[in-house]
Amino acid sequence: MVPGSDDILSTSSWVIAIAAALLAAALTGWVRRQALRRQWLDVPNERSSHRAPTPRGGGLGIVIAAAAGFVMLWATGAMNARLCAALVGGGLAVAWIGFRDDRTPVGPGTRLAVHMAAAAWALAWLGGVPPIQFGTTTVEFGLFGYVLGALAIGWVLNLFNFMDGIDGIAASEAAFMALAGAVLAGGSSALGVPAAGLVFGAACLGFLAWNWPPAKIFMGDVGSGFLGYVLAVLALAAMWESPVALFAWLALGGVFFVDASITLARRLLRGERVHEAHRSHAYQWLARRWGAHLPVTLAVLAVNLLVLLPVASFCIAYPERAATALVAALVVLGLFALMAGSGRAEVSPATAVAAVRNSKE
Repeated sequence: MVPGSDDILSTSSWVIAIAAALLAAALTGWVRRQALRRQWLDVPNERSSHRAPTPRGGGLGIVIAAAAGFVMLWATGAMNARLCAALVGGGLAVAWIGFRDDRTPVGPGTRLAVHMAAAAWALAWLGGVPPIQFGTTTVEFGLFGYVLGALAIGWVLNLFNFMDGIDGIAASEAAFMALAGAVLAGGSSALGVPAAGLVFGAACLGFLAWNWPPAKIFMGDVGSGFLGYVLAVLALAAMWESPVALFAWLALGGVFFVDASITLARRLLRGERVHEAHRSHAYQWLARRWGAHLPVTLAVLAVNLLVLLPVASFCIAYPERAATALVAALVVLGLFALMAGSGRAEVSPATAVAAVRNSKE
C-alpha cells in the first residue's frame, strides 16, 4: 500500500500516535526510576540553569516510542520505506552515541563521525537534497547537495543539544515543529511526512508530561540529538514534495535557529571554546532575568503559534514570496534575540567575586 491523501487522517495513524505518546510517557517514568536508583543525575554547577540534582536520560523514551511508531506507520502503509529507514537507522545511531555520552563523555571527533554518518545515511535513502525554489527560480544542487545536506542535518542535530537548557523548551519546540509540519504538509505526501510528524510530535508530548517545568527528568543527549535529527530528516523529506518546504520548516524552528546561530557566532568572535557548556543563549538569559523556566518556555510557544506558524503557512501559500517572508521573520527574531542577550558574554560567579574584591583593594 502506498501512502494516500488521507494518511495523516487515517485511524491507524492516530492510534499509533496515541500509543507513541503513552509509551513515551511510560518509558520516561521507567527511566526516571532507574536514574534515581543508579544515581544518573545531572548535578548543578555554575553553568547550569537548574538548582537541584535531576535524573537525566529521559529522552530514551522518545527514541523508543518514536522509532517503534515509525516502523508501525511503515507496516500499515502510512509511511514510505525510504523515509522509515532514514528516520530509524540514522536516528538510532544518533541516540546511541548520545546515550553513551550521557554515561561517559565521548570525544567530539567520535560524536561528529557518528552524526555525519547518520546524515549520510538519511541523504542516501532520500536521494540527496531536492531542488529549492527561490522566488520564481528553482535551484538544483546535484552532488554538492549531499555536502550541504550533511552539514545542515549535523547543525540541526547539535542545535537541539545547544538549546536543551531549560525545562520543557526542547521537547515542546520539537512537538510544535513536528505537528505544525505535519499540518502544513497536508494530505498529499507520498513519503508519509504528515503521519511521521504526527507520531513524532505525540512521542515528544508523552515525554513532556515529565519534563514540563518544573522538570522531573531531563532529556539528555540521547534525546536532544535524536530530536534534531528527526526534524531535519522530516524537513528534507518535505522538501522533496514541495520546493518551498525548506522556508516553512526554517520558519517553524526560527526561535531555535536564530538564538543558537547568533550565540555561536558571538562566542566564536570572542574566541571562546564553543563546545564547552555555557549559559549565554537568549532563552537562558531570560530564564535568569524572569526567575523561572516556565515563562520562557511559554513565551517561545506563543511566538511559535502566533508568529512563526502564520509565516510558515504564508510560505506554503505564496511560494514566490516565501524567501522574503522568511528573511523578514528571522531578522525580527534576531533583533529580539540580541535584545534578550543572545550570545552576550557571561560573567562567572568566580569572576564576579574577583572583580568585587579587586575594586575594594
